Amino acid sequence: VQLQASGGGLVQAGGSLRLSCAASGRTSSSAAMGWFRQAPGKEREFVASISWRAGITYYADSVKGRFTTSRDNAENTVYLQMNSLKPEDTAVYYCAAGGSVWNRVPTEYDYWGQGTQVTVSS
Repeated sequence: VQLQASGGGLVQAGGSLRLSCAASGRTSSSAAMGWFRQAPGKEREFVASISWRAGITYYADSVKGRFTTSRDNAENTVYLQMNSLKPEDTAVYYCAAGGSVWNRVPTEYDYWGQGTQVTVSS
């Protein structure tokens, strides 16, 4: 499975960005997609996840109500719509493919995209 993340950039606090993650290869081997982020000097943390089949979603408390993940099965693409962005959302965002929408730990995901930088200015 190959994952290509895109859509990062620089935005002011309160603004919005939409990240995309296009999956190719044996996508049928992964039941869910996750979004993670890693800020400088910090560990990679779970942001959100979505199951391919039913579209079940799961969010970290820190983004609940502000971020929405969705998927387009026909395009094998998942999205992360980020609204009301805060400076503390600044990080490199990664998409990952795994076996369960409930997985929150990076080691539970099998495939990773290259990451896309999101910078939120105050």
